[in-house]
Amino acid sequence: MIDRLRLKRHGILLAFVLPALLFYATFLLAPAFGGIWYSLTDWNGLNPLYAFVGLDNYAEALTEDPSFGHAVFFTLKYVLFMVVLQNALAILVAVLIESRAKTKAVFRTIFFMPNMLSMIIGGFMWMFVFTRVLPELAMRTGLTFLDRSWIGDPSFSFYAILIVSLWGGVGYLMVIYIAALQGVPSSLKEAAAIDGAGVWHTFRYITLPMIYPALTIGIFLTLNSSFKVFDAVFALTGGGPGRETQVIALNIFEEAFGFSNRYGYASAKAMILFLIVLVITIVQLRLMKRREVEA
Repeated sequence: MIDRLRLKRHGILLAFVLPALLFYATFLLAPAFGGIWYSLTDWNGLNPLYAFVGLDNYAEALTEDPSFGHAVFFTLKYVLFMVVLQNALAILVAVLIESRAKTKAVFRTIFFMPNMLSMIIGGFMWMFVFTRVLPELAMRTGLTFLDRSWIGDPSFSFYAILIVSLWGGVGYLMVIYIAALQGVPSSLKEAAAIDGAGVWHTFRYITLPMIYPALTIGIFLTLNSSFKVFDAVFALTGGGPGRETQVIALNIFEEAFGFSNRYGYASAKAMILFLIVLVITIVQLRLMKRREVEA
């Protein structure tokens, strides 16, 4: 009787989950496994006939394609800056907003609003700011450091991409950190203040260890989104000038939908990106989980 009730309960749960599971398998798992297979072929995306080439695509991407190597290096540089800056700014903004008494909701809305816009649209908005607004502002105020070739100079276009990405991503992490900060017992902070601890020491030794689980999630989300960045770069610089600001996702897009139409080769690059993200994410989660236990 108990086994029958348990079987019925599991059947009901499966009936609710099955539509979403079928949708997930059809539109995510099946294309993913298809990408693994096509990465081992020379398929061009149109011809139903294609040849199996084994690991030749992977070997070409890793040893014979300087543009892909540059894209990997540029993406790693971008990821490093984004992981540090986005999480640090999100925590700072969350702490400042939580310190407000009456205007929390207003500031939460203001900082979260960019996350509600498409980054393609945001990129075009910032293109106008960098090419029209800042030069005009520099001319009228005398702040000559604003008048730079933010899009045409690779050294400045990297920072332009960072600014746009931080503008669009800090608000989302801010919400996560606000929720974590609200879970820190106020009694601990009050006890620290009574013992003479300042604001920084209270944050360093009480608040920060208490929000480590949220920090793990924040770094995880930033790593994944930064490695897969596409829309901000595509809208702002298009990977230019030349290929100086080309990220891995844009390099894959160009390989598949450009003049070459090498879908099999692009799939191999996508698999390499997947392996890079997988390895780094596993290492990050293990290190952060260990740090959570120690904290």
